[in-house]
Amino acid sequence: MRYDKNMMKIAVIGGGAAGLACAVLLARAKNEVVILERGERVGKKLSATGNGQGNVTNLNVSAAHYFSDDREKVGRILARFSAEDAVAFLEGMGGIFLPDSRGRVYPAGRQASAVTDLFRRETERLSVRVRTGARVEKISAATIGKRFCVTCADGEERADAVVLAAGGKAARQFGTDGTAYALAAPFGHTVTALSPVLVQLRCDPAAVRGLKGVRVDAGLRVLRAGQEVYACRGDVLFTESGISGDAVFRASSYAEKGDSVLLDFLPSVSEETLAKAVRAGADGLLCIVSNGLGRHIVRLAGGDRARECDLIKAFPLTVTGTLGFDYAQATRGGIPMRETDENLMSVYCHNLYFAGEILNVDGECGGYNLHWAFASAHAVAEALR
Repeated sequence: MRYDKNMMKIAVIGGGAAGLACAVLLARAKNEVVILERGERVGKKLSATGNGQGNVTNLNVSAAHYFSDDREKVGRILARFSAEDAVAFLEGMGGIFLPDSRGRVYPAGRQASAVTDLFRRETERLSVRVRTGARVEKISAATIGKRFCVTCADGEERADAVVLAAGGKAARQFGTDGTAYALAAPFGHTVTALSPVLVQLRCDPAAVRGLKGVRVDAGLRVLRAGQEVYACRGDVLFTESGISGDAVFRASSYAEKGDSVLLDFLPSVSEETLAKAVRAGADGLLCIVSNGLGRHIVRLAGGDRARECDLIKAFPLTVTGTLGFDYAQATRGGIPMRETDENLMSVYCHNLYFAGEILNVDGECGGYNLHWAFASAHAVAEALR
């Protein structure tokens, strides 16, 4: 597309969910847009979201489901782009998106890669220029015409505005290794402490030895100094080093090293009903819990039937850490929200914007992080239209 002096040229750094959404919205407003993606293709992480099924948003979206240095500002941005808005935006590119019983919204075909294909098709239709393999090395606020110069390893791009949507530090295999934060530093931006979230929890290996591969629908409670800080129910999978599964990913947003985790393997069964069944069983815990889990509990209880009941209703684990950024779905921390205005423009540099995970905003498991990618992109696009 040839540059028109009456048209804004906008460089979007990062071809993930936030970058793609921002590019589409900006191109629809008749801006000239270029996406600079360091990987070999755009949308690589988007294609893996929701365990590959494409959990794009959640009908229960609100600031209460997010962590940030400015949750109130997050709430104001979310108020401008609801879950219904996200669905309408996506369906406007084609496809059908449906919620499940927990409000998690998926494409009807349950393929995250198809969501990426929607964006690829739309960017092509709108003549968005996409440069893959474009590793951005520096952003300079040029004085000539007050335009930016974005320096890549293979050439420069001039732009009237820059949107930094290059992700956080989680899931390095998707190209988000945390190096993008440095691009904002020359403008005076800082980065808060970073930690992995939506990730497997590590526990004392001795406590889970022999349980690898056991999967249960369990109640999960996180306690700190004896006080409950989080509780949920869902899928828990025992691993070689700890626990994984949907309930664990949700709890990882709240759990810290040293916290206690209590698992209730029969959350729908009362203690009285359980005690009666355990007393009636002559050997083991047949038809009470799975055989592998039952044998493990019997060994730990050492023949004490009351102890078996206690372990079924409150199986104790101690959090020793997480599997780290490489296995995390999201990053806690980033560019502080207080360093941006209400449209996510830098308070230090005019027309430098941020969108998505690079900001100090992370959501709970269940489509909240992908919704933030879209909502933050919408806020930026509104400001640049």
